Amino acid sequence: MDGTSRRSFITGASAALLAGGVGGGTAAAANTASDVGRARGDATLRVGLIGCGGRGTGAAAQALSTSGPVELVAMADAFEDRLDNCYEQLAEMGENGSFENGKRLQVPAENRYVGFDAYRKVIDSGVDVVVHATPPGFRPEHFEYAVEQGKHVFMEKPVAVDAPGVRRVLKAAKVAKEKNLKVGVGLQRHHSAMYNETIDRIHDGAIGDVVALRVYWNGSGVWVRARKPGQTEMEYQMRNWYYFNWLCGDHIVEQHIHNIDVGNWVKGGHPVEAQGQGGRQWRNGPDHGEIFDHHFVEYTYDDGAVMLSQCRHIQNCWDQVAEYAHGSKGRASLASGLIEAPGGWNHREPEDEKSPYQVEHDRLFEAIREGKPFNEAKNGAIATMTAVMGRMATYSGKKITWKEALKSDVSLEPATYAWDADPPTVPDKKGRYAVAVPGVTKA
Repeated sequence: MDGTSRRSFITGASAALLAGGVGGGTAAAANTASDVGRARGDATLRVGLIGCGGRGTGAAAQALSTSGPVELVAMADAFEDRLDNCYEQLAEMGENGSFENGKRLQVPAENRYVGFDAYRKVIDSGVDVVVHATPPGFRPEHFEYAVEQGKHVFMEKPVAVDAPGVRRVLKAAKVAKEKNLKVGVGLQRHHSAMYNETIDRIHDGAIGDVVALRVYWNGSGVWVRARKPGQTEMEYQMRNWYYFNWLCGDHIVEQHIHNIDVGNWVKGGHPVEAQGQGGRQWRNGPDHGEIFDHHFVEYTYDDGAVMLSQCRHIQNCWDQVAEYAHGSKGRASLASGLIEAPGGWNHREPEDEKSPYQVEHDRLFEAIREGKPFNEAKNGAIATMTAVMGRMATYSGKKITWKEALKSDVSLEPATYAWDADPPTVPDKKGRYAVAVPGVTKA
């Protein structure tokens, strides 16, 4: 396979469970953070990056742009070329003034790890904070290990792709709280001044009782990575990860979670049941794996309020990424910071307002330095489970309750993490993958 000539990777399930080695470089530098719950304000926080794609590169840059001494000292990815590209991009960002290059990017070659077990090597290399941005199917296992080893964590959304994974994250979140570890989750709307002020006003009664929500992520879709000669099935799916549920969870989970999470935030809880429908009409070739290209879900909360959820990846259609709340006295557009009700209101963005992508890291690192409570893992798990419940409803065609969804024993995890192992789904002789059939597929 390409991109693995300099470093070895695991070839069997047993190797995936072994602890990684200890990295060198700056991991043992003086004046670093030592207390788990609180770091001195002038302590250097050592960051390890796991998952070096586009989002990982961005998240690492944001971590390095926080105030106070901070260094990226270790990196991991399944693919060497992805890791190398990420390092080069971060170096260029530093040279262009995005952060202090030469002071904040400190990852010697021996601290750049490749393979399925690379995450352990980063966590074991002496880092204080782990930035986790792999495909979400890996999140539960990696988060568990980071917490076990006493690391603060920033992890991208979603935090799992199935109910067993969500349960693992919820359990690890409790342990993180007991250890006073700080955990951030990449649901950045929670760090938007506009969203916070709008939802605060809704909670204060600006639109009356919330009786309905509409949430959307309708767009033209994402990248596709075609199969290349010589790739094993595992490598192909890892490269084209968005189209396989064991890695992505379908776009209702991987992407639409943002809008679903906002609905839960407005309601102050999760739905109690869901029913819906979906399918594949446009994005249905062999390179599109097994996921649907559209979902519609009707969620119901315990007070009878409903959330109507749409997500679509089809070109030349009406596009919208937004959330709306309807109340007994008016309505609100969350993505516009607009309340249409008696005494209505519209958010005015200050010229110096920071991007919530940066603010979520600023707040996490501030909490680490000052010992403040900060643990977004439970909310991330609840948002993930809400999206997974929606997928269960659209795939099965059944009405799914929260209790049965959370208790589901349907695991999408592979039996073995190895390049020559079979993933959970493999193509037929024509190169096509089995797709969920409502009325047949088990939720």
